[in-house]
Amino acid sequence: MSWCDIGVNFTDKRLLFEPVFERALAADVSHIIITGTNIAKSQQAIQLAQHYPNHLSTTAGVHPHDASQFNVQTISELKALAESECVVAIGECGLDFNRNFSTPEQQTFAFEQQLKLACDLGLPVFLHERDAFEVQIKLLTKYRNALKGGVVHCFTGDSAQMNRYLDLDLYIGITGWVCDLKRGQALREAVKSLPLNRVLLETDAPYLRPKGLANNRKVDNGNNEPAYLPFVAEEVARLMATDMQSLQLASQTNTQALFNISSITTIHAG
Repeated sequence: MSWCDIGVNFTDKRLLFEPVFERALAADVSHIIITGTNIAKSQQAIQLAQHYPNHLSTTAGVHPHDASQFNVQTISELKALAESECVVAIGECGLDFNRNFSTPEQQTFAFEQQLKLACDLGLPVFLHERDAFEVQIKLLTKYRNALKGGVVHCFTGDSAQMNRYLDLDLYIGITGWVCDLKRGQALREAVKSLPLNRVLLETDAPYLRPKGLANNRKVDNGNNEPAYLPFVAEEVARLMATDMQSLQLASQTNTQALFNISSITTIHAG
């Protein structure tokens, strides 16, 4: 078996693709889902994934920060992008009322349009949420019956929030935030009761470098990388009171089920 990192920002210039990709494979991270955050970056992600179809998939969507640019044409563009075989989810989409780079109204419109698109295309959603939990839950509940599932990307909330997402049959994406003994305290407690059949693992590289990871700036320039996913998994397994093999099998099975990538044989490698 090997690992799948469900969230890597390979369109970020801080990640030099070839060496980062090689280190990921060396760490037994054999499949990576690239995060699409706007039309241009979703296109870039697709082009990259098409060169490595056995190792890369991607999402296509518009992040709430870019919601001010979302219009009717955007829907058509996303629909066209989603026709690519490597696109496995709509997103990164959702709400972020913390920074409000786009207004709450613009964000809500863009999010709902992407939920509708995901329903129409039969694709899961790759979700972002910050300081907008109740509004996000309300919209997700509205489309729950038509949605083909989704994952709460980079979940950092508490047990109560996690359980409400689980009640909507969503998966929970865990990043290196879980390794932060201070800021990640609520998440660490929540993970203890996270069911194995709902856990997904991700780095959100180059962001969220795990606390406690050895300094390796000569190699990674201080960035997070998909090669560090097993480090995150060790802490998740410890908190969930399970062994690494069980977590690896569960996260692999969940990834295949949600994103419909079971035909990608490299995930079965090992």
